[in-house]
Amino acid sequence: MKLYMHAAACSLSPHIVCRELGLEVELVEVDRKTHRTSSGDDYLAINGNGYVPALTLDDGRVLTEGPAIVQFLAECSPEGSRLLPEAGTYARSQVQSYLNFITAELHKPMAMLFNAAYEGAHAGIHELVCKRLDWLNSRLVGPYLTGDDFTVADAYLFVCLNWSPWIRIDLAQWPALQHFMARVSARPSVRHALQAEDLEAFETDGIFFAPRSYIASAGRVGTPVRP
Repeated sequence: MKLYMHAAACSLSPHIVCRELGLEVELVEVDRKTHRTSSGDDYLAINGNGYVPALTLDDGRVLTEGPAIVQFLAECSPEGSRLLPEAGTYARSQVQSYLNFITAELHKPMAMLFNAAYEGAHAGIHELVCKRLDWLNSRLVGPYLTGDDFTVADAYLFVCLNWSPWIRIDLAQWPALQHFMARVSARPSVRHALQAEDLEAFETDGIFFAPRSYIASAGRVGTPVRP
């Protein structure tokens, strides 16, 4: 399988899931501006929408949209039930509910805060994201979203919350979410995924990760450290 990705983008979620399940996947980086892959292919021919992730199967079929990809990956593995409960159960629907919430109420508006085209609406979008984080913080009573078990929804939430410092969101005001980030970032599979994408953290926080070039361009101060 091939996973088309940008470093630290939402494609990090299926990457983490692959690491959790021991699935072999080739990472193929896509240039954001040219839509060319690291091997020179036209990514628009793979996913006409141009964004990541996309997963190419060994038989050539392509699957897009992160929430669908992580569920597919879990069902491909004998170990998948650890990350995605059995179909038809309340537990499965609960994980899917969180996947839908994250993609609609966090991922999309947080991504818009990176985009200068929406600058005039940034204040309202920022307020909306903070309201959603208020709710999420109140719901997180266990180590993970649905309790004691790490699921595909936790991988997705970790990736979205990892963008917080770059869009003026201070997770310190949501202690449960900050502790969640520390807990997830300490998982061996997550550390391996961060290392594979060449992401770095700062000594001052230690739970947020980005490419060195992005850290420098954002004017962050401190000493970048490897996960």
